[in-house]
Amino acid sequence: MTWKGPTFRTVDGERIDGVWCHVWQWDEWRDTYVVEDLLVYADGTVRCERTTDLAGLERMLDRELIVLRDPAAPPWEEPENKWEARYSEALTPEGFLLEVADRIEELAGRPTVHDRFREAVRRFQGAPTDANRSLLRGAYLAIAPHLRVYCLGDMDRQDRPLRILFTDLGEQVDGDGPVATAEMHRQALDYFRDREKAVARADERQAVRHADDPTSPGSPAIILNQIFFPNGRPADPGLSALRNDFPVTLRHAGDSYPSVHHGYWALSTAEEADRLAVRDAPTADAAHELGALAPRREDWADVRLAVMAGLLRAKFTQHPALAEILLGTGDARIAYSGYEESPYWRTARDEQGRNWVGRLLELVRSELHAAGTGSGISSPTGE
Repeated sequence: MTWKGPTFRTVDGERIDGVWCHVWQWDEWRDTYVVEDLLVYADGTVRCERTTDLAGLERMLDRELIVLRDPAAPPWEEPENKWEARYSEALTPEGFLLEVADRIEELAGRPTVHDRFREAVRRFQGAPTDANRSLLRGAYLAIAPHLRVYCLGDMDRQDRPLRILFTDLGEQVDGDGPVATAEMHRQALDYFRDREKAVARADERQAVRHADDPTSPGSPAIILNQIFFPNGRPADPGLSALRNDFPVTLRHAGDSYPSVHHGYWALSTAEEADRLAVRDAPTADAAHELGALAPRREDWADVRLAVMAGLLRAKFTQHPALAEILLGTGDARIAYSGYEESPYWRTARDEQGRNWVGRLLELVRSELHAAGTGSGISSPTGE
């Protein structure tokens, strides 16, 4: 069963995270099974056409209103030899319910059966006693049967070391495999010791490779919404000062522009007369419209990102008060929203927006920090 996400729903203003997968649901009108999305949420809500919970899902599975495999697919064939099988056990309604319950725990930020299993593995690796072996066995059996072969993350040995370890001496592993011997148990114990050393080496290597990773959580994302001011801009512009249509004169590429918007669209034009007309437009919206209608310079697709970066650098290095507003966003991700600008520059639904203005604002913010800016900003010409 492949889970996809993220998804969410909103309840009383609170976001409830979820994931979803495909199942086959009985359609009484068509008298057949149809593929449906089964959604599972952090609060335990389950939805597949109707809203229910884990107990309701169990009833739907019992009544075969929902099935987990394509009814037209060939029936599942049990392996002739379980020990030699290289794939997981069959997906059953009971196993699926265990998996769904664990997904709910994960979405809610609570320990999952996999978390408890990993902790049992760590305890056993640290002290391979009979008591810890028993705890490890219980943690292993709590995992949905169709997921157990993946629990060690070993695509070659899968869960075989565990199955050997849980088999008493003189008994056949899986009932049809080799007879468990003291040497096999020793090799299984060696596997876990070697695994612990390998994990420690990997952690040390990652600590070196990720040495520059932030050590504390970042600031919440900031959304720069497009705002209209029919009664004029307020004395304190707030975050709206970070938007490209904010009226502030900046010097760039040998000329002055009334806003980043004016500069961007003026520099996109092929003819000098059009550039001047856009530069002198009465508003940022007018500059946008004039620039968009004018013939475009041939290399614009290649240079527009650099032009935007230069304009933003000019804006915030030449105006200390605006730089303070940008620096005040901390290390937050900046999402540049809106309606009229291209998705290349802003956020958009279904991940179609590239948010380049937001990303460049984060870059300029970092450059301001690196330059030791604040109230005493050096003012490069931006030319």
